[in-house]
Amino acid sequence: MAEHDYLLDNQQAEAGRRFDALSELFDPSTFRHLRSLGLAPGWRVWEVGAGGPSVPAWIAEQVPQGHVLATDIDTTWLDAADPAFEVRRHDIGTDPAPDGRFDLVHARLVLVHVTERAAALATMVGALRPGGWLLVEEADPGLQPLVCPDESGEEQRLANRLKAAFRSLMAERGVDLSFGRTLPRLLRAAGLVEVASDAYFPMGGPACTELERATVEQIRERLVAAGLATPDEIDRHLANVSSGRLDLATSPMVSAWARVPG
Repeated sequence: MAEHDYLLDNQQAEAGRRFDALSELFDPSTFRHLRSLGLAPGWRVWEVGAGGPSVPAWIAEQVPQGHVLATDIDTTWLDAADPAFEVRRHDIGTDPAPDGRFDLVHARLVLVHVTERAAALATMVGALRPGGWLLVEEADPGLQPLVCPDESGEEQRLANRLKAAFRSLMAERGVDLSFGRTLPRLLRAAGLVEVASDAYFPMGGPACTELERATVEQIRERLVAAGLATPDEIDRHLANVSSGRLDLATSPMVSAWARVPG
């Protein structure tokens, strides 16, 4: 997706808060999956659409004498972040793969935002050496569409209405809100073997609260301009979020992994 079409622009101040919250919520699950694939010294790893530095920095610690390349269409939050990994601007939807073959390619919350998803997936698969692993992690809001699964009152109903409005904005920009569940099938179709997957979503806690607050603040003008919410509704929701009375959840994160034969 072109930078000007991206609803959650990395250039906005709220982006850093979103990256921090996403890291706190999902890094432990991502690291568990990466460990299970056998990260070892000397591995070459490509972190696609890295966004922030937490994942490539952690990978670099696991692969001494190896090489970690972190790419993104916007490297604002990666530049000068950590000398342990290389940073490069790259559009996974349109650009060819970097030179060389990788032992592992990982992407989290990337393909769902890319219009050219099939080409992007083919690029990642093509960058792997024989026997190399691909780990793709994508949200699937359709599996659990509510930010307040316990819709017990008006505050929760307002939160869920605003979340539905947010997802309608995403869908208008080509985001596939049911993409996560398709990952195992797509990895098999790409010729990969040992395909496996799972899903995980946090519910409650400070990181869920901060993710919701930062996301709504980042898109509030888009919601108002599209007639999907009023400024008063958004202000009331943000006050409700800050009150601590809402049990906020994320969309399920589907993780799927497989390797190239050989």
